[in-house]
Amino acid sequence: MPHKTAISTEMTRCIEQCLACYTTCQQTALQHCLELGGDHVEPGHFRLMLDCAEVCRASAALMINGSPYHTEQCRLCAQICRACAASCAELDDMEDCVQACERCAESCEAMAAQGPQAGKARHRGAAARTQ
Repeated sequence: MPHKTAISTEMTRCIEQCLACYTTCQQTALQHCLELGGDHVEPGHFRLMLDCAEVCRASAALMINGSPYHTEQCRLCAQICRACAASCAELDDMEDCVQACERCAESCEAMAAQGPQAGKARHRGAAARTQ
């Protein structure tokens, strides 16, 4: 039977918000914006949506992996999510993306504020190996 280490409630919520934002941004960019065209596929906006999706996916992965770098990744994720929410808010019919990005940014900001010891029961071994 595989060994399973508990993840804090806060980290679990952050992982869920990151994965929800990843799905929303990826799906909205490729199935909504791409089909609408115009301002929805303006290169800066479209790239930002894809960047947001990827940074959210990577943030969830680092938390799931127990990486001691997850707080720095979450800090970057929050920054990109805030930018993506602002960009999406300027366009019509993008409320789902705006809300997903804002929720993810809030969750990632909280995780980043906890510092590298967030979820420390899970990361104790990894942190010791990096020192």
